[in-house]
Amino acid sequence: MIMARRRATSAGMAGLGLAWTVPPVMGLRIAKIARGGKKGEAESRLMVTEKLAAAAQAQGIMARAMMFGAAGKGADQVMRLFSRKVAANLRRLSKG
Repeated sequence: MIMARRRATSAGMAGLGLAWTVPPVMGLRIAKIARGGKKGEAESRLMVTEKLAAAAQAQGIMARAMMFGAAGKGADQVMRLFSRKVAANLRRLSKG
């Protein structure tokens, strides 16, 4: 039996991007929160709010995808969603 080659999916590439981007975002966020004050407190609130919103979006994406029998496509969309959000956080937090 010949096994078909699996092509890299956009979800896989997005996952690699997340693995590369998440650690700096975590470091920048932790540093900002650790400094305390109003900015640290605001960052803590923003982080929780963003995570809850992203989880709700991901749940909606996967529910729609599964209704149409396209769980793989839903996973791709969720990974792209998370990648965009993490990249936006990196840009924002890198500004200072």
